[in-house]
Amino acid sequence: MIMNSGHDSYSAVDIGFAHPALLYRDSAEFVERTGQLVADAVQASRPVLVALPSTNLSLLRASLGGDAQWVRWIDMSEAGGNPGRLLPAVLGAFADRHVNRHVVMIGEPIWDGRRAREYGAAVQHEALINLAFSNRRVTVVCPYATSKLSPATIVDAARTHPELIEAGRLSRSTSYGDPASVAAAAVGPLPDPPGDAAVLVIFDGHDLAKSRTFTKHHGRELGLYGRRLEDLELAVHEAVVNTITHAPGPGTLRMWRRGGSVVCEIHDRGRIDDPLVGRHAPGMDDEHGHGLPMIHQLCDLVHLQTDAVGTVLQLYMDIPQAVTRLE
Repeated sequence: MIMNSGHDSYSAVDIGFAHPALLYRDSAEFVERTGQLVADAVQASRPVLVALPSTNLSLLRASLGGDAQWVRWIDMSEAGGNPGRLLPAVLGAFADRHVNRHVVMIGEPIWDGRRAREYGAAVQHEALINLAFSNRRVTVVCPYATSKLSPATIVDAARTHPELIEAGRLSRSTSYGDPASVAAAAVGPLPDPPGDAAVLVIFDGHDLAKSRTFTKHHGRELGLYGRRLEDLELAVHEAVVNTITHAPGPGTLRMWRRGGSVVCEIHDRGRIDDPLVGRHAPGMDDEHGHGLPMIHQLCDLVHLQTDAVGTVLQLYMDIPQAVTRLE
């Protein structure tokens, strides 16, 4: 697919790394633009992954005819509910399976209907794509529905994508920001624990068993049960192991309920310098286990913020009977 950019011709599937935002007005334009991208990639024998919300996924798949069989299809509304899962488990995993080939991926992580609490993490994900694939033969095209999304969302798209495709024309984004800086600021201030949050101070490895008992007890009190409670217990265990292993001094584990979710916060005095921590392939972040990639897989939302004072990790697990009341 050749698109004009000033005096230059540009092909989104013929360069090393590309990460344009594709701005579309309606379903017809969406199908036209993305369909041509997929057809071009299939014709060039490039591996193709498409991760879209269910409606757009069905529209694009139906439009491709025989080419659809050569595409890896992912329902973004399921796989990307926690945007932190997307790099290690979806985009990165697919690119790693085709490490010696030019990979083309179409992903729509921000769509009308995504929960507001997930938005900052989705913007963060978009910014981090630029770091994760900067030296690889990877094209990631991200559609944005301009008629349904807010103007502020389109501004964020311009900040997280080096190029923009609009009406079939590609241009450099003059608002594109430093990926690490944009990612660090995307989520904004994390909510403070309420005064009645349950608290456990973590000192050393002897507190691992205490943290699991603490999580199970308070998770049940706050409304979790079964597999979701087990998953949260495992996620907190991984986070506490990281605190004990890497942070100087004690850490603090807090639990409370926020809307329809149980929130676990692990706060310590450690500092994380890698903006892609938790977004690498499983096993690369922590020599003692899967660490943050596993936490992202287990939890419904994960926020991590780090500065000179320390690191705060907040884990959200939805309460089953409360899913209709989520913020």
